Amino acid sequence: MGTTAVKRPAPGGAQTPRRRVGPGTLVVILVTAGALSLAVGTRALSPAEVWHGLFAEPDPDQRLTEIRLIVRTVRLPRTVLAITAGVALGVGGALIQGHTRNPIADTGLLGVNAGASFAVVSVISLFGFAEPFQYVWFAFLGAAVAGVVVFGLASIGRGAGNPLTLVLAGQGVTVFLTAMTTAVALSDQASLNALRFWNAGSMAGVGFDVIWPVAAFIAVGLVLALTTLPSINLLNLGDDVARGLGVSITRSRITGIVAVTLLAGAATAACGPIAFLGLMVAHVARYLTGPDYRRLVPYAGLLGAIVLLVCDIAGRWVVRPGELDAGVVVALLGAPFFAVLVWRGKFRNA
Repeated sequence: MGTTAVKRPAPGGAQTPRRRVGPGTLVVILVTAGALSLAVGTRALSPAEVWHGLFAEPDPDQRLTEIRLIVRTVRLPRTVLAITAGVALGVGGALIQGHTRNPIADTGLLGVNAGASFAVVSVISLFGFAEPFQYVWFAFLGAAVAGVVVFGLASIGRGAGNPLTLVLAGQGVTVFLTAMTTAVALSDQASLNALRFWNAGSMAGVGFDVIWPVAAFIAVGLVLALTTLPSINLLNLGDDVARGLGVSITRSRITGIVAVTLLAGAATAACGPIAFLGLMVAHVARYLTGPDYRRLVPYAGLLGAIVLLVCDIAGRWVVRPGELDAGVVVALLGAPFFAVLVWRGKFRNA
C-alpha cells in the first residue's frame, strides 16, 4: 500500500506577500502621512514652508509669521493628537477583542465612550465649561468610571468572568448612559452644542495643554497592554487551558480591562468618540500578522495611527474650504468595512 506525499507550504507561499508589510513599512507610511498632515488644510503649504514653520525662528515677515503660527499652533497639535489617539484606539481595539474573544468588539464595548459623553455634557451643564482643557479631565473620569462599573457588573453573579457577560454588561451601561446623556443635552443648549461638536470626533481645537497629559495616561495603558500579550494568546485557547498553563485569569483580565480603559478613555476624552477604528485595524492587523497578539497588537497601534491621521487629512481635503471631522470620515470608512466582514463571514474568534 503506497503512501501519499503531503506537500508542506514553502516559506515563500501564499502568506508571504502580506507578511512583507512589516512595522518598518507602516512607520514610513505614518511619517509620510504626518508630513502631509502638516501641509494640507484650508491653506496648502509647500514642504519648504512646513519646514520653516516647524524649525525657523520668529521672523518679522508677516507671511512667514503666519505660516509659523499655522504649523505650530494648528496643524502640529492635531497631527500629534491623531497619531496618539490612533495608537491608543488601535491597541485598545485589539486588546478588547482578545480579552472578550469577540471579533466584533470595539473600545466602546466597555461603555467608555458613553461614560465620557455623559461626563462632558454634565459638567458643561452644571459648571458652564467651554474649553477642552476644562472638561477633558471629567471626560476621562467618566470613561474610567464606566469601565469600572462594566467590569464590576461582569464580575458578579453566575456568569462572572465570562466574556459574554462582559459584553452584555457593557451594552447595558452604554444604553443607560446614552439615554442620560441625551436627557441632559436636550435640557441645556450649551451642552447640546458641545456634544454635537465633541461627539463628531474632531482633531481640531485641541492644544498641547491637553495632549501631553492625555499622552501620559496612554503611555501607562500601552505598558500594561504589553504585559498582557502572552497571556491573551493563552486565554484564547479557553479559560480552562489557560488556567492549566499557569495563567491567572482574573489578574490578566483585570490588567487588560484597565489598559483598555486607560487607552480608550484618554483618547476619547481628548478628541471624542471614534467609532469603528479599533474594530477595523484589529482585523487588518490580524490579516497581516496572524493570531499572535505579540505581533498583532503593535501592528494594530500603527495601523490605528495611520487610519486616523489619513481620515483627518481626507476630512480637510474633500470639502475645502470646509472640513469633515475625522470621526465622521472613520465612520464612513468603517461602516462598509463592517458590512464586508459580515458578507465574507470573517467573524472568526479573535
